[in-house]
Amino acid sequence: MTFRLGVLPSIVAFVLTTACSRSSGAPARLVEQARVSMGSELQVSVWTQDDAAARAAANAVFAEFDRLESLMSVWREGSDIQRLNAAAGGNPVPVAPDVIAVLQSARQISEWTGGKFDVTFGALSDLWRFDHDQDNRVPDMNEVRRRLPLIDYRALEIGERAGTARLARAGMRAHLGGIGKGYAIDKGIAILRRAGLRDFMIQSGGDLYAAGSKDGKPWRVGVQDPRGPAGQTFATVDLSDSTFSTSGDYERSFMKDGRRYHHIIDPRSGLPAQGCRSVTILAPNATLADGLSTGVFLLGPVEGMALVNRIAGVDALIVSATNEVLVTPRLKSRLVLTAAPTDAP
Repeated sequence: MTFRLGVLPSIVAFVLTTACSRSSGAPARLVEQARVSMGSELQVSVWTQDDAAARAAANAVFAEFDRLESLMSVWREGSDIQRLNAAAGGNPVPVAPDVIAVLQSARQISEWTGGKFDVTFGALSDLWRFDHDQDNRVPDMNEVRRRLPLIDYRALEIGERAGTARLARAGMRAHLGGIGKGYAIDKGIAILRRAGLRDFMIQSGGDLYAAGSKDGKPWRVGVQDPRGPAGQTFATVDLSDSTFSTSGDYERSFMKDGRRYHHIIDPRSGLPAQGCRSVTILAPNATLADGLSTGVFLLGPVEGMALVNRIAGVDALIVSATNEVLVTPRLKSRLVLTAAPTDAP
C-alpha cells in the first residue's frame, strides 16, 4: 500500500509567508495544482516567478498521467493491460512503448527480489478486494491456492522489438499498480524540465519526486507513522533532485480476528505480507523507487535491507512488523526521527 507524503504544514506556511525574489523580477512563490489520477491525488508544486508557465506545465503533467492510465489501468476499457489480460494463453498483444518500458523495469525488480515483486499478482486481484467497498472478507484460501500457479513473472513475455507482450497461461493477469505511478512521475519530471522549471515537486499517492529547492532550501517531507492517525509523521527528510516512495500496510486494509489484512500480497502464499509496516525507498528514478518499495516490503526487513544495500544509489527506511526502525547508512545523515512510530497492531 502506498501512502500520502507531503510537505509538512509548518513548512508550507513558511514558504507561503516568506516568498522571495531570486532576481529583480516578480517574487517567487509556491504554485500548486492538484487533481485525482490513477486512483490517487496527483499534486504538482512549483517554486517559481512565472505562475502561467507553472500552471501550463502542471496541466501537461495531468494530461500525461491520463494518457498513461489509459494504457496501463486494469479498469480502463480497451487499455493495453486489459487487452493483454484478455489474451492470456493466446497470441502476443501489441502494446505501447511505455507499457514495454514499465514491464521491463518490473522484470528487473522481480529478478532482484527473487519473484517477490511480480506484476502477475493480478490473478488474485478479484479475490482480495481492497480497491472497492469491502466487507472485511478473507477469501476462500482454497481458491487462492488454486490460482497461485498463475503468478509467474517469467511467464510474462516481453517482445521489445515487436512491441508486444504475452501472458503464457490462460487465467494469468498483469497489474501495474506497484510500479505504474512511479513511471508516470518520471514522465512528469521530463515534462516539467522541458518547460524550463527546476524547482518543483510531483506527488501521486506514496510516490514523490522533489527537484531543486523551495525558497532556496531542499523540500522537506514527512514519513507517515504506520500506526498513527493520518498526517502524523515520525520522521522527516530533506530532498533535492531525489525520489521518495513508500509502501505501507495501513490505508487499504482491515482488521479481522486481531490480524491486519492489506493489499500487498505475497505471491508465494497469496496472503498479505507480514514482515513490515512500511518501507520508504529513495532511488535514482521514481519507477525504481515505486517498484522497490513494494518489493522490499514483500521481502521483509532483513532480506529487503540486504537487497537495498546491494543496489547503487538506493536507500531505505523500514518499519518492521515489530516496530523496529531500520535505516541505510547513507540515509542516516539526512533523516530526522522526530518520534518513535506508534506501537499498535
